[in-house]
Amino acid sequence: MDKYDILILLLLGISANHVVFSEKILVCYYGTWATYRNGLGKFDVDDINTDLCTHLVYTFVGINNEGTVISLDPWLDLGENYGRDNFRKFNALKLNNPKLKTILAVGGWNEGSAKYSVMAANPIFRQNFIRSALKMVLDHGFDGLDIDWEYPNRRDSVHGQADVNNFSQLIVELKEALNEYGLLLTAAVASVEEMASLSYDIPVISQYLDIISIMAYDMYGSWDAVTGHNSPLHKGEGDDGVARETLYTVDMALKYWLRQGCPPEKLVLGMPLYGRTFTLVNPNINSVRAPASGPGLAGPYTATNGFIGYNELCIRFQSESWNIRNDNLAKVPYAVRDRNWVSFDNKESLIKKVEYALSLNIAGAMVWSIETDDLHGLCGDGDFSLLRAINDALDRNIDVSTENVPSSTTIPSSSSTPATSTTISSSPSTTTSTILSSTSPIIPSSTPFTTSSTTPTTPSTTPSTPSTTPSTTLSTTASYSTTTIKVPETFVCRSEGFAPDPESCTSFYICVRNVNGILVPRKFQCPDNLFWDQKNLHCNYKELVDCIV
Repeated sequence: MDKYDILILLLLGISANHVVFSEKILVCYYGTWATYRNGLGKFDVDDINTDLCTHLVYTFVGINNEGTVISLDPWLDLGENYGRDNFRKFNALKLNNPKLKTILAVGGWNEGSAKYSVMAANPIFRQNFIRSALKMVLDHGFDGLDIDWEYPNRRDSVHGQADVNNFSQLIVELKEALNEYGLLLTAAVASVEEMASLSYDIPVISQYLDIISIMAYDMYGSWDAVTGHNSPLHKGEGDDGVARETLYTVDMALKYWLRQGCPPEKLVLGMPLYGRTFTLVNPNINSVRAPASGPGLAGPYTATNGFIGYNELCIRFQSESWNIRNDNLAKVPYAVRDRNWVSFDNKESLIKKVEYALSLNIAGAMVWSIETDDLHGLCGDGDFSLLRAINDALDRNIDVSTENVPSSTTIPSSSSTPATSTTISSSPSTTTSTILSSTSPIIPSSTPFTTSSTTPTTPSTTPSTPSTTPSTTLSTTASYSTTTIKVPETFVCRSEGFAPDPESCTSFYICVRNVNGILVPRKFQCPDNLFWDQKNLHCNYKELVDCIV
């Protein structure tokens, strides 16, 4: 599907509901693996301060080879088999702060790009992804889904340039499904022009995403032959003469996304709560862009050469002799000790970034990630000192008088629909539905209620596993049509979920509760004379479905 197809969808009224935030937002990513860290670096869900963020993002879930969203750490995420049940605990945080939104992130750096490239190119796998993602989000009480594909058309991508349109198509179809439940669709994206221009059709995805967090960090790191700032606000010391295509700054990233048509009210500036470390070739040559031989020191908790959490670094500043300098042009600090060179952010640099971002009237800020802030206030500025500084710069009036909800707090089960995800208010007799139909035999089922335990049934000519080349039996570009159907008053919902149409094999109902708690039927028409498959909960070829009406 190209941008003209998507424009037609917009004209037909399929575009996303426009989300307007009443205050500047602060999106906070939580790295769940911090549960496994030792000593003062250990950080559980129960340790999260619910007042310091407007949106909390749980990282990460992944996908299997057929696009189905899966837990990457079931013992941590789920409660079965004596697991830690972190999905439930994370969403229970909203009982302490009802304004808080929780979002489930899928992807991340370690997931790579290949599986996502294959999934987005295959209509069946896209529907696997959409159905399973929606089920996981709703079953566990999240308020939205965050897409963190790193990155379309980069790294180990299978389909290369085709990823760009495929990613756009995935976002369109996801938003259609999530809109049924009032759920947020967000994404973390590459920030600088050199990278973002390879991966995204920015005008298209900006129409459908509610929050777009540009990851304005990792601009320089130990993979470079010289030292550089992790997240410089502006062009800095030593940058004169650097080719523009290799000069990365927060300022340039923000302006690029805005220039490409991203609405400022959706754009969020991602900032790091960590530093990048280098080893100097010569300790006496230690300015910005000094020769470096590779990664520098690792922190005791994150234990990764070339990377150090702010909580790990600020303790070193207290116990060791460091030369801390400010790059007055880039508006960020760096520190030198012997052959160790560290680029990092502190309260002052983060405040400057927020102030600059607000001057562009964007939606707010994002941080990666909360578990590397000064969690315990050991560096003299109180706990979560960086997050508090960002909140002050955003002019958020935070209330920190209440304690976090204990882990034993019970949240509603998946059978109840939270008010925040209810979007249907029309009466049963007038409820209408719009459905995207594609060349795939399967359409989005958009349900949290039940899923098939097996791979969705497909014709025997369809490959059961992804290949490294586009399938010849499946179109990688869907064609779309719009069908609106009035629901007859004679159909009565018996329970939430899917129901076959007793009068037609080619249509079906989804029963959802409206804002008054009343079950409302919404009728959908399968595309291309496909039959509704109640067993597998998708539209299928008629020879594969038992239907008698």
